[in-house]
Amino acid sequence: MTKFKLNMLTLALAAAGSGSVAYAQTAEQAKADEQIEVISVTGYRGSLQKAQAIKMSENSIVEVLSAEDIGKLPDTSVAESLARLPGLAGERRNGRTSGLSVRGFNENYVGTSLNGRELLGMGDNRGVEYDLYPSEIVSTALVYKTPDASLMAQGIGGTVDLQTVKPLSAERTIAFNGSYEKNDQDSGNPDFDNTGHRLSFNYIDKFLDDRLGVALVVASLETPRQEQQFRGWGYAGVNLGLDDEGELQNPRRATDTVDVPAGTVVLGGHDSFTRSAMLERDSVALVLEYVVNDRLTATFDALYIDFNEQDARRGLEEGGAEWGTGAYTITGVENGLVTSGYYDGFYSVVRNDVREQDSELKTFGLNLEYQISDNWQGQLDISSGKVTKSITDIESYSGVGRANTPDRPITARSWVMTPNGAFYSDHPTIAPVDLTDPSLIRLAGPQAWGGSLNPITDFQGNNQFGPDTAQDGFVNNPDFEETLDSVRLQTNGYVEWGIFNELELGVVYKERSKTKINNGAFLTANTWPNDGAIPNVLGVADLSFIGINGVLAYDALGLYRSGFYTETNAALLENGRYGDTYNIEEKLTTLYGMLDISTEIGNIAVSGNVGVQIVRADQKGQGFSATTNSRGFTEAVPVSAGTDYTDVLPSLNLSFEVADRQYVRTGLSKVMSRPRMDDMRPNSQVTFAFNDNNILDDDPLNSAWGGNGGNTELKPLEADQFDLSYENYFHDNGFFAASFFFKDLKNWHRNVTLINDFSANYIPGFHQSSDATGNQEPATFLGRLDVRQDGLTGFVRGYEFQASLPFDIIHEALDGFGIVASATFMDGKLDDGGRVPGLSEEIYTLTAYYEYKGFEFRISGTKRDEFQTEERGISLSLVPVSRQGTELWDAQIGYDFSESGIDALDGLRITLQAQNLTDEKDISNSGDDARQVVTYQSFGRNYMLGLNYKF
Repeated sequence: MTKFKLNMLTLALAAAGSGSVAYAQTAEQAKADEQIEVISVTGYRGSLQKAQAIKMSENSIVEVLSAEDIGKLPDTSVAESLARLPGLAGERRNGRTSGLSVRGFNENYVGTSLNGRELLGMGDNRGVEYDLYPSEIVSTALVYKTPDASLMAQGIGGTVDLQTVKPLSAERTIAFNGSYEKNDQDSGNPDFDNTGHRLSFNYIDKFLDDRLGVALVVASLETPRQEQQFRGWGYAGVNLGLDDEGELQNPRRATDTVDVPAGTVVLGGHDSFTRSAMLERDSVALVLEYVVNDRLTATFDALYIDFNEQDARRGLEEGGAEWGTGAYTITGVENGLVTSGYYDGFYSVVRNDVREQDSELKTFGLNLEYQISDNWQGQLDISSGKVTKSITDIESYSGVGRANTPDRPITARSWVMTPNGAFYSDHPTIAPVDLTDPSLIRLAGPQAWGGSLNPITDFQGNNQFGPDTAQDGFVNNPDFEETLDSVRLQTNGYVEWGIFNELELGVVYKERSKTKINNGAFLTANTWPNDGAIPNVLGVADLSFIGINGVLAYDALGLYRSGFYTETNAALLENGRYGDTYNIEEKLTTLYGMLDISTEIGNIAVSGNVGVQIVRADQKGQGFSATTNSRGFTEAVPVSAGTDYTDVLPSLNLSFEVADRQYVRTGLSKVMSRPRMDDMRPNSQVTFAFNDNNILDDDPLNSAWGGNGGNTELKPLEADQFDLSYENYFHDNGFFAASFFFKDLKNWHRNVTLINDFSANYIPGFHQSSDATGNQEPATFLGRLDVRQDGLTGFVRGYEFQASLPFDIIHEALDGFGIVASATFMDGKLDDGGRVPGLSEEIYTLTAYYEYKGFEFRISGTKRDEFQTEERGISLSLVPVSRQGTELWDAQIGYDFSESGIDALDGLRITLQAQNLTDEKDISNSGDDARQVVTYQSFGRNYMLGLNYKF
């Protein structure tokens, strides 16, 4: 088999439509060698072959993902395919692989670009949710693990560049893709289905004597998700109490059947639900490539995505031992955890929560490439992008009657702890309450959780039903808008400066803005202070997975939109509404220069580059400082802050061809990630604890005063990075590689507590102790102020091993069989003992495949260790959690009728895919004790039957 020559590889890639083609070719490179084989770009083996060729040609250490065919990645989403690359790990969110970690850093610390331009995400921060971008638009994806100076979308973890097809370098294509999708879990909610579909149309053609190229992708999908979730409130210390002799009382209750050691913890409650969701996404991508004349080429590309997701989460919120009631009995204890027991009663809150997210992304770019001379060219690149996102999240409460209503039945339960959380059953002596009985359940909050409504006069004056009984739900409705505009001017050409053969110089200007308005409202049923029956009951939401038969299901979003609820603006009462409403603007000017290296040391060919970026940043933020006045209402004052600074980012990449098709690559660089947007807000909030112990304590760390805020002056997170890799390409479709990397974190952001003077916020007669202690003023006006600051350091290091092995090199009878595998081992820490978000100590991937005469089979698995991530908490805020490791297996079988010899079926391919074959669960725990489950999620298996037809 003829070997590839590196000096001809670029031409082969151009024929395959790769976006990594060099801008200009020397005369020697332009000579075609008829002995070089044509790279096939169809089928899974073809995608591996093309990806390997690109990886081999790069001077940086990269991983490459290539489409099997036009509009067809190896997996159903960009995120799933990227997660199979060495050193990368996917993160499931609500059942979809959405997040992505690169070398231990999650997507907030990974740069993402589309055709080399920084890409906006649809998340709360800078991180891109990769599953929201249609896989049909992606031709190639490059993951840069070592940067060069021309790479603008940098991140400490690395950079992911998604590339669309270049129509002038591709064959004329018309392709249709369609699939039917089904989840094996029946919908737990009666108004949702468990089936969906996806459709796409790809068109590529050339006009005007091959001077105008057009590539168009139109894609639409509806994809369902089903979820069963147990969510624990947390684990409370068991209150043993003291006996008459002052010793710990054991057993703590006469009915306890076991002694309880000091320090034992018990589940304090849960809010568990069955979730059904439907994601709808319509997208259009267009690429126009036009050769104006022999010197000027213009390329225009645009992407539009309209995204909508609706989900219903129906279930129960119930206090348990300690946090719900002290009347509970312990029947089992093991190693400091109560493993079984029963509690005597809590008024269950039936939750019918619904969420709708609407997002829209528009981005376009124009690139003008001008050939100044035979050896020099210039480029002007202009791009603009905008994302809008609105979330409407409704909480609707119901139960056995409004709080403070007499003679209501109370729910009592037994429980036992399992690896998946708590499993409930009937109380041994108290009769159960049927929460699916329409004649029993009333549309009103059964718990007096509306204390925040105390200042509202509309709810005052009723002796039995005070303001705290008026909360029957809540709506969170944050709105986001983000824009990114950039201009890039560069020139590059060939030089003869010793070991340097090419020079690239450029300047890039970017403006980015992100706005969040954190809307929210308390909801009160129009029947208050009375309650009413559930209107238009839909059926029953199934909770049998935790031992409870279910709850009544109704359309809470419909009720909200019909005007059934009275809304009280939460910004009047919650300081956090203004405290999380902000606008961040940043302007970045980057000057860069890069020299390409081409030389020899002895008989070893050496290539690479050396360069530097000089980045000037001007950032500012606008927001609010919020506090509570003497009437209990929020007072907010506009605030602003900003700073400017300059960063210098040098980089060096070297590649040594130590033997034929064997490379040692190394890199030294300084890398950075821009600060998180929510950390950059200038906002602050002031709190005051109306607790006599705090008010009368003169210790600032224990005083009643407190506050928190963001920091607009945060600098980028930075690291000095070293990389070393050995790559052996022993076959056109086979290689193995081993890599080492070390990231010395020079600046990371941390939470710090400062002592702040709150005397300006003091209100005499309001900020004082209780009547019992004489209404004294605070002993001190100093208190804690929690903020984000620069200055934390740490490290991450790791080893990566990967191999692609076609079995035909073992024996020709094994032609078509092969495996692709990788293993990554990492460790790292922050110097304050914290963890790097997204870091798993071990990551494994494996794909085994078989392709022969049109028949295709593939099974793929990924496994990662426990890691730290975020999930939405109160008011949809992001809170850190520790998630246990996961192991996911997918499979695909198909047939390409182009190999069948049936002319009428030429171009047809049929596939059957199965995702999450083992029904892997997502589990988060409290602290380091895996038994203290705080979140358990089960999503079921997903099946897709697909048809692809290409003309």
